[in-house]
Parts: sequence; C-alpha cells; structure tokens
Amino acid sequence: MATPGQWLAGARPRTLPAAVAPVAVGTGAAVEAHGAVWWKALLALVVSLAMQVGVNYANDYSDGVRGTDEVRVGPARLVGGKLATPAQVKAAAFASFGVGGIAGLVLAATSSWWLLLVGIAAVAAAWGYTGGQRPYGYRALGELSVFVFFGLVAVLGTTYAQVEDLSALSVVVAIPVGMLACALLVVNNLRDAPGDAVAGKRTLAVVLGDRRTRTLFVALLLVPFAVILALVPAHPWVALALLALPAARPPVRTVTGGARNRDLIPALAGTARAQLSYGLLLALALSFSS
Repeated sequence: MATPGQWLAGARPRTLPAAVAPVAVGTGAAVEAHGAVWWKALLALVVSLAMQVGVNYANDYSDGVRGTDEVRVGPARLVGGKLATPAQVKAAAFASFGVGGIAGLVLAATSSWWLLLVGIAAVAAAWGYTGGQRPYGYRALGELSVFVFFGLVAVLGTTYAQVEDLSALSVVVAIPVGMLACALLVVNNLRDAPGDAVAGKRTLAVVLGDRRTRTLFVALLLVPFAVILALVPAHPWVALALLALPAARPPVRTVTGGARNRDLIPALAGTARAQLSYGLLLALALSFSS
C-alpha cells in the first residue's frame, strides 16, 4: 500500500507549473480584455491541475503495466515500483479526470457548451498519451499534444470561459506557454531516453537523438522570450516576463553541458520554475495592460 507521500510523488508535482502557467496567462488575457471572472479562473485552474495529475497517474498506470518503467533513472513510479496496484493507480487517474470534468462542466454550462467537447478531447488525449492500443506518446507525438492542450487549449479556453471572446494577443501569448510546456516534457524524455529506447518507447527524444534533443530543448526554453521582445513595441508591459529569463539559465546550462540520467533531474525542476515564473509575470503584465 503506497503511503500518502508516495501518492503525492506519483502525482509528479514538478510538472504542475505546466497546469498553472496557462491558466494564469489566460486569465491575464481576460483581464486585458476587461472581462475577467475570478471564480471561473479558479474553476479553470481546478480543471488544469486535475487534468495534469490525471495524466500523470494515467502514464504511471499505462507505462507500468507495459513494463516501460521497470528501468528508471527518475523518481520511482507507483505501478513500476510496485508501490500500488495498477487498479488503484488507474482509479486515481480517473478520479482526477472526474474532478476536472465536474469543474469543466460548470464552466461549459456558464459560458459555452462547446467547451465540453474540448474537455472530452483533453481527457481522450490524456489517456491516449501512453494508454490504449496505439499510444501516441510512443510515436513521438507527446510534445505536439502538450503544446496543443497545455498551451493553446488551456490558455485560450481559460480566456474564452471568462470573456466569451478571443483576441489576437491571447492567441499569440498561448504559443510561448505551449513551448515552455513542451520544454518540460522534452527534458523529462531526454533523461529517460536510454531506458525508453530499450523498452520500445519512441519518444521524440529517442527519435531525434541526444544532440538534437538538447538543441530543441534550448529553443523551446528561449524562443518564448523572443516572442516577448517582439510584443514589447505594441504591449510594453509584457517586458515584465523577461524577468523570468535568469530562471531559464540553470536548466539551459545543465542540458547544454551534457548532463545525463539523474544529473538532468535539476534541469527538470529548473524548467518548471522558469515556466511558472514566465507564466505568472506574463499574466501580471497582461493585467497591467488593461
């Protein structure tokens, strides 16, 4: 029987900035459009966090029953480490999806019912990442899904739920948020690439190889700051997000320095900090622009 601490670790709290940052930026865009509804923003945060925890437990379950997690360099997994039964972890995943689904249903009922379809697609994508007969995470498509659902969908869905409209600015800022979410997955998969290759899990890191994966990581982490520079002439306040640049330096230094296996774990935590800092500062900047 897994302890509460092991269940918390299984939720992979280091990945939660990927759920917080897009909701913060989407809410900032709603403030900029003079239409923020704070209780809807909180519901959107519940949806995003529940989906992130759900997909983490779902991955733990699916990778565990496939045997992919038998050789790991990262933190122990609940199923792979035999800390909990597959049925328990699967139930935790769907309980998390259920919490997110209830909050999403309220948002859809109070804004637009088409958001319900988006929520269904998000749950299907979360499960299909490593679950089902043909998991797309095993075919180097995980980063694309993360970009869409933890970038475009999360930011724009949060904004639309509050103002029932989308601006060009909200679309533009969703792109770098998605890139930073991808960076988090890329460095995670870079760490796990040797074991994934042996297990037959063809992540993007396995397909690209070590050198190109490191180059991709740096691009995903730094291009979002270039987007900010491009936005400054029309929206000067967004320059605040550049204050997150120092947080990006440590993970870039670690990855470009050739760290491998467990030595990449600090880069994962550093990427999460950079992502959260960027998201919160950009949200604040968008609020000031209103």
